[in-house]
Amino acid sequence: MSNFSELIKGDKPVLVDFYATWCGPCQLMHPILDDVKKEVGENASILKIDVDKNQELAAKYQVRGVPTLMIFKDGEQLFRQSGVLQKKELVKLLEENA
Repeated sequence: MSNFSELIKGDKPVLVDFYATWCGPCQLMHPILDDVKKEVGENASILKIDVDKNQELAAKYQVRGVPTLMIFKDGEQLFRQSGVLQKKELVKLLEENA
């Protein structure tokens, strides 16, 4: 994913979900991320990265477990956590980093 660095350079926060299709907890994140996007609208972006299809990128960011969620703004990583997070937590994090 060669344009990843361009996508995370913006002045809006970008929530990145590193996931795998075979991962149960990752499947739980899909509807949560859809709800987060509805709530934050254009104030933030959500980017989903399949670690099996983007192994170099996952290695670069040392993703060891999925799902791993990160928030970037202006190219800088502001947040990182592995595991399922609830909508309320994610919306709060995105608003704090807007």
